[in-house]
Amino acid sequence: MAIVTRIRREVLTLPAAELGPDNPLPPLRPLDEIHGVDPRDRDELPAEMARRLGNEPLRSLLPLRIRDGYGRTRAPRALDALVIENDRLRATVLPGLGGRVASLVHLPTGRELLYRNPVFQPANLALNGAWYAGGIEWNIGATGHTTLSCAPLHAARVAAPDGGEMLRLWEWERLRDLPFQVDLWLPDGSDFLYVGVRVRNPHEHPVPLYWWSNTAVPEDRRVVVQAEEAWEFGPERRLRRVPVPPYDTRHRHATDYFYDLPDGRRRWIAALDAAGHGLVQTSTDGLRGRKLFVWGSGPGGRRWQEWLGGPGTGGYREIQAGLARTQLEHVRLEEESEASWLEAYGPLSASPDTAAATVAAVAAVVAERLEDALPRTALDAAYAAWQPYADTAPGEILATGSGWGALEVLRTDRKLPGTPFAESTLGEEQAPWRELLHTGTLPEPRRERPPGPTLVAPHWRDMLETAPATPHTEYHLGVAQWHAGDRAQAVRSWERALRLAPSRWPLLRCLAVADQEYGHHERAAERYADAFDDLCRELSHRLHGVGDTPSDDGEAWTAAAAALGREALEALLRARRAADARTVWEALPPAIRERGRFRLLEAELLLAEGRRAAARAVFEDGFEVADLREGADVVGRLWARLGDEPLPARYDFRMRPRNP
Repeated sequence: MAIVTRIRREVLTLPAAELGPDNPLPPLRPLDEIHGVDPRDRDELPAEMARRLGNEPLRSLLPLRIRDGYGRTRAPRALDALVIENDRLRATVLPGLGGRVASLVHLPTGRELLYRNPVFQPANLALNGAWYAGGIEWNIGATGHTTLSCAPLHAARVAAPDGGEMLRLWEWERLRDLPFQVDLWLPDGSDFLYVGVRVRNPHEHPVPLYWWSNTAVPEDRRVVVQAEEAWEFGPERRLRRVPVPPYDTRHRHATDYFYDLPDGRRRWIAALDAAGHGLVQTSTDGLRGRKLFVWGSGPGGRRWQEWLGGPGTGGYREIQAGLARTQLEHVRLEEESEASWLEAYGPLSASPDTAAATVAAVAAVVAERLEDALPRTALDAAYAAWQPYADTAPGEILATGSGWGALEVLRTDRKLPGTPFAESTLGEEQAPWRELLHTGTLPEPRRERPPGPTLVAPHWRDMLETAPATPHTEYHLGVAQWHAGDRAQAVRSWERALRLAPSRWPLLRCLAVADQEYGHHERAAERYADAFDDLCRELSHRLHGVGDTPSDDGEAWTAAAAALGREALEALLRARRAADARTVWEALPPAIRERGRFRLLEAELLLAEGRRAAARAVFEDGFEVADLREGADVVGRLWARLGDEPLPARYDFRMRPRNP
């Protein structure tokens, strides 16, 4: 039998920004969530939806780190890609960047079916920071863009149900501790890319499950779905049922529409151009939800589109498919069980005369065309054929993800057919935890450097509690206790470690965060000042050759100085200690002070010192806050304190209506 799907390596060269190092400070603060529902709406929601809204929403990013080390300087860079191709479609996948399908081309017509971003520009939209626009992304974990958006996944060739090859992507999702896989293949002569997804719960307790497959399409596409009503979630953060809006509806601000699809109706969503050509996504019934996201036509939405893709590259909207009716919900995955489904992505053409037709009429035509191109029964049969292959052992390894799955498999001695987490993938970050697992002792770092990541799941916390109580162990134990909600005990662990720790700044920073959470902002500012002073002393020792300082640690120390410096400045300014904030500012390396985030802080510091004209000059000189958070209005609020003039367009990222 001929090989029906060809998989090959390719290098994709794009103008791209560097990802940079992760933030070394553990994310102790509550998640900055912009997708919360107004409590007034809960009583009006269907019972199942209301229950799922309260199903263990994410409160912390631990054990992960924040990815905020990227900038805005782009240069041509080579990105590793894997191409899946038959005689009808060509899909380009980025295994090192979350397994994103960056491009899907219909070969007979040469049409690109997705919004293909011409640049790689991280921005602060993922749960843990770095995210980029374009293509098809696989979101797992919790409401929002996955923490794996810019992370490498494991990838390999696997036998496909039709005798050809599949591309398997897999990883261990760490927010919920769930292994998952995404199998992609193109049957011979098929116009549809098949995507089989499986998420497994290896634990002896239920776990909240979140999954949404998000597809970016050009902004001028009409989105078609066979629904009469939708749940609208707009800038007011109200969830309300509305009629499906007409195609020509203009949205001023970013808005989500979660379509209310009746039970039993086929699951699909399409995005078509003015001539009726475009993309359709369909799935087996397990992937229940469908959604449209638009940035809106207001200045904030336009600025975000430009920020993510560059001037003149054209905007995009997203069509999405998920396990629940809305992205604000999490479904329940029972202990030692799994969830799986099959998706299909391909071209679809409707009659040109549908351009002026009603929403319902166009949806009926598209549903008919889809049934002709890929009958529902054929998709269900393909899903049934794929399921036995989900356990097939991978063949040639094409890319390697993290070692965290291997560590969990080592801890539990659990076998996960189809998704091997090889011990050979264990790396430097996993090494101390592997030793804790085998010896009961968390080893002291072999050289002085910012602390590594902390594992916070109950089994790891139990091991930390019984390990010898060194300052290093007490630091990590405190982080794990904080994550578990035992804040008083966390503070005691950090205070015990502080008495003997050779490096005090990580502990002082944790205690400062605790002070802020308890409302003790003056004491938090004092501790932040002490922490930054201690870090500066360590950096000075390294600069003068004191201690063992391998050159490859330089990036980690710069990341620590930037992260702690930013938090210290913010805490000192909040406590109205401008003189101490100035001391921190002057101690920062010049390269850090030149970053956009710190130029913004400089303007705030100048204003606190009464130097309004100098603060305004910072805005006039221009800066870009690379890690500006989606939904944040920190730039606009500071500008408003400087005068009454309208916010310049380059700084307008506001996603909500302006207050009168």
